[in-house]
Amino acid sequence: MMPDTIGLIAGEGRLPVLVAQGMKQAGLRVGCVAFRGHPDPELRALCDEWADVSLYRPGGWIRRLQRWNAHEAVMVGRVAKTRMHDPFRIVRNLPDWRALRLWYRRLRHDRRDAAVLAAVAEELSNSGITLIDSTTHIPEHMAEAGTLGRQSPSPSQTSDITFGWPLLQDVANMGVGQSIAVREGDIIAVEAVEGTDRMIDRAGELCRAKGWCLLKTASRNHDRRADVPTIGVNTIDRLSEAGCGCIAVGAGAVILLDRPEVIAACDQAGIAIVGVSAKAID
Repeated sequence: MMPDTIGLIAGEGRLPVLVAQGMKQAGLRVGCVAFRGHPDPELRALCDEWADVSLYRPGGWIRRLQRWNAHEAVMVGRVAKTRMHDPFRIVRNLPDWRALRLWYRRLRHDRRDAAVLAAVAEELSNSGITLIDSTTHIPEHMAEAGTLGRQSPSPSQTSDITFGWPLLQDVANMGVGQSIAVREGDIIAVEAVEGTDRMIDRAGELCRAKGWCLLKTASRNHDRRADVPTIGVNTIDRLSEAGCGCIAVGAGAVILLDRPEVIAACDQAGIAIVGVSAKAID
């Protein structure tokens, strides 16, 4: 008997690769609709079915998932917000009628991530496809509470985590961003539309002293069907160059992309990495 097919709606980055690997380990066939120009080159070899699709033509995603008999799907991977705000995006990617209908009915007055996700999930559901928790097939890559590497936070860094975490949670809950940078009780930088990498660069420029903390988590009511916060090895390299000395991530709320490699990179760079439980702060 042929195994069930599960849909993978894939954007940029390493995360779709890890999810596809987890799906294959679970014995599933993977049918991937990949946003054109976005996917990791490694992803295609992991998929049983493949289609390059336009970000702005959801009808194309749905037709292919239906053709592959995929009744569930996972949507993961970045869609750079700079692309979303490209003034020529409509010319580059002509939307289909589903996109136009979603825009007119749901998104004209609210284009926040949560509203976009809810609209896409409803459109998929109306077509017989359920969008599921994006972390379902990667539990081993989720951050856990406590010190995760060999390096422990200094007393000053522990104090910055305690100080900054409630502020980060407020920022995340308001939909502003998922990260902040803190040193000795000062907020150095707050992530917004530019994304975590550029915020890290900015924090390194603003804070010449080494040892500042990066705090990263999701909102309390984060919809895990898409866009779960992530940290990967490239992030660690960037943090090391920018002078970061400690990373605090939400336990059960942040994905460590290739978790063993992320922790090893932190150990090599002398960066402490800890998982913060919401109960520990509250």
